[in-house]
Amino acid sequence: MLPPTETLLVYLVAAGTLILAPGPDTVYVISRGASRGRNAGRLAALGIATGVLVHTAVVALGLAALLRSAPWTFTLVKLVGAAYVAFLAVDTLRHRGTAIEPTTETQGQDAFLRGVAVNVLNPKVALFFLAFLPGFAPDGSASTMLALGGIYALLTALYLGTVGSVSGTAAATLQSPRVTTWLNTAAGIALLALAALLATGTA
Repeated sequence: MLPPTETLLVYLVAAGTLILAPGPDTVYVISRGASRGRNAGRLAALGIATGVLVHTAVVALGLAALLRSAPWTFTLVKLVGAAYVAFLAVDTLRHRGTAIEPTTETQGQDAFLRGVAVNVLNPKVALFFLAFLPGFAPDGSASTMLALGGIYALLTALYLGTVGSVSGTAAATLQSPRVTTWLNTAAGIALLALAALLATGTA
C-alpha cells in the first residue's frame, strides 16, 4: 500500500537526493568496481540495495508491533525522527566539502555479500530508516513502509549499479571538491526540509 500521490512525490524527491549524496555505500561500490571490474561493482550495488531491504523490514515490522501495543508511540517516533534527520542535515552541511576516499578491498571478498554487510552493519543506516520511513506512512502500517523501502532499494540499485559500472569515472568525479560540496549541500537542504515535514506531520 502506497501513501497519497503528493506524499509519494515528496518521498521520491527526498530519497533520490539522499541516494545521490556520496557516502560509505557509494565508496564501497566504487572501490569494488575500480578494483575488480564492472560486474563486481554491480554486484556490490545489489548487495547495498539488499541491505536497504533488511533495514526496511526490521523498521516496518518492529514499528508495526510497537504501534499495536502503544499507538501513541507513532507520534513520538516521528518527532524523534525529525530531530535526528535535522541533526544529519546540519552535520552534512558542516562537512559538505569533505570528499570520501575509496578504500582498497581484498581480492577474496565477495562483492554482493560484502555489500550487504557494509549496509546492514552500519548503525547510522538503521537509525536513518527508523527516522525516515515512518514520516511517509501516515497510517503507520508495515505494508506502506515496506513498499517505500522497496522503492528506496530499487532507486539505490539503479544508481549504485550505474556507479559500479563506471566506477573509474565516478571515483574521479566524486573526489572533486566542487561536486562533493554541491551534492552534500543538496542533501543537507533536502534533509532540513524533510525534518520540517516530519516535525509538522505534513510528510
